[in-house]
Amino acid sequence: MIQLRALTFGYPGQPPIFDRFDWSVERGEAWAVLGPSGCGKTTLLYLLAGLRFPSDGEVLVNGMRLTRPRPQTGLILQDYGLLPWATVRENVRLGLRVRNFYGPDGTHAPAEHRPSLDVEAWLGRLGLLPFAEQYPSRISGGQRQRTAIARTLALRPDLLLMDEPFSSLDAPTRESLQTLTQELCTEQGLTLVIVTHAIEEAAVLGRKILLLGPHNTAATVIENPDAARTDFRHSDAYQSLCRDLRQRMESPA
Repeated sequence: MIQLRALTFGYPGQPPIFDRFDWSVERGEAWAVLGPSGCGKTTLLYLLAGLRFPSDGEVLVNGMRLTRPRPQTGLILQDYGLLPWATVRENVRLGLRVRNFYGPDGTHAPAEHRPSLDVEAWLGRLGLLPFAEQYPSRISGGQRQRTAIARTLALRPDLLLMDEPFSSLDAPTRESLQTLTQELCTEQGLTLVIVTHAIEEAAVLGRKILLLGPHNTAATVIENPDAARTDFRHSDAYQSLCRDLRQRMESPA
């Protein structure tokens, strides 16, 4: 589904973060992108979203070179991106309103888009119906994150990009939303790429883990098929993987 071919990207006056970097993601896979601050995790996500572009090489999604954001890609940022003057229901409808305005042009909305503002099923699935008429300032951080997820999934993406979405939440809420994300991706057949600096989160959510460093020339990939197990978080294999990831981050190649 995703292919990075000889991708090179760097910010002005700095060495390249990615230098002829190759990486591929198959449809339906769940990837966690892990690494220290400044290693290019969020930059990679923006490249996949079509919000930044390489200085050389290319990003392909479904075989098409990415030249702008695609309507089938969902992006959830750390700050949720909710409108403070809009209710939960109105926030969840926001993406659909934009699509309805442009119509099925294949650029702002998929060619098969049909106008709708029906988000009740997503409000119910994410436990938001009791708060649907509340404003973001009146609900918890976990409920705001659920609102952002509902708004994105209402657009029925095939690729879900998440940038440290649970970092500001308390541990029980974070774990609950991690489990919910896994369930939703499986139910909807989504391809997931989630950026995190938390080793434990990468181990839980990434069935494959991409480990980045300060200068990325080749993809370091850790296979983690056990992440699909419901009891994985409490297993010895999970603890072993966390130790391995921590050692790799402390001793970069």
